[in-house]
Amino acid sequence: MRAARLIKMVLLLQSRPSMTAAELARELQVSERTVTRDAQALSEAGVPVYADRGRAGGYRLIGGYRTRLTGLARSEAEALFLSGVPGALGEMGLADAASAARLKVAAALLPSLRDAPDSAARRFHLDAPAWFREPETPALLPVIAGAVWDDRLVEAVYRRGDGPVERRLEPYGLVLKAGVWYLCARVAGGGAYRTYRIDRFTGVTALGERFGRDPDFDLPGHWAGQAERFARSLLRAEVVVRLSPDGVRRLPHAVDPLAAREALAGAGAPDGEGWVTVTVPVESEEVAHGQLTALGPQAEVLAPAGLRQRFARDAARLAALYGPADDGRRPADARPRRAGAPSRPADGRPRGADA
Repeated sequence: MRAARLIKMVLLLQSRPSMTAAELARELQVSERTVTRDAQALSEAGVPVYADRGRAGGYRLIGGYRTRLTGLARSEAEALFLSGVPGALGEMGLADAASAARLKVAAALLPSLRDAPDSAARRFHLDAPAWFREPETPALLPVIAGAVWDDRLVEAVYRRGDGPVERRLEPYGLVLKAGVWYLCARVAGGGAYRTYRIDRFTGVTALGERFGRDPDFDLPGHWAGQAERFARSLLRAEVVVRLSPDGVRRLPHAVDPLAAREALAGAGAPDGEGWVTVTVPVESEEVAHGQLTALGPQAEVLAPAGLRQRFARDAARLAALYGPADDGRRPADARPRRAGAPSRPADGRPRGADA
């Protein structure tokens, strides 16, 4: 543990002209007294660490000293490619490896390029979780991530709708989608690749045995195919809708993007009013009602009959709420007056108010 800290201290001093004891203590997460002892230990080991005294003092390396400890370890190099997602690295237990890798790269850069890591961090940031939800890190994620990096088999218990199931899995890859972690794996010994939500694992044990990774496995391609198949599997019903030109434009924002693409690809020719008739795949009539309501008068449901009748009832209720005031119904903006409240003439001012 101390050896790793001493190496990190050397790399920090190598990447900057000088650092105060407080700065080093903050970076190394130790006390300033420990920094003083570590600097003494490095000096005794032949590393030319020099301490500048005074208010503006600090520690620095003298004589153009360069360490040879800048070679990236495999785990550090892999983590470096993910360094744009620090939150995800931390959840997988790779924050320390990424930090060490960035230090080694910074130490190896020319002085004119030392600001490159900070420059990139100021310009790019990835916020993976979706809006309006508090992301939770699955407790078993670090164990699973370690098995993925090392190609180790895992014994896993997975919570499914019909009860828990036990599987011996070959963990191939991790995917972070809108703040939710997924594992792409297959049952040991072969078979189809499957996708598991990591927060549904109730137990995972990484085994000492490694599996032979299929060199043809493509994680991005596998995920894209799985995601599309999953989205398509939810679309079990169909709705026939007549859309205005504005309705056509707004359809992809109201229904599932895959459903909108399929519907518009099969659209007929516009009628005399410029409206087109499309068949929209939907999850259910209930879901379709909520989605198509967002299109308002820019969409007319033609089938199924039950859904059309539901929209007809909605239209009747809306007409009752917003219909003209002279047809005998209460105006939409009418409200019961409080006792003693002044009545209002047609011009809207309370009776007795100054002109």
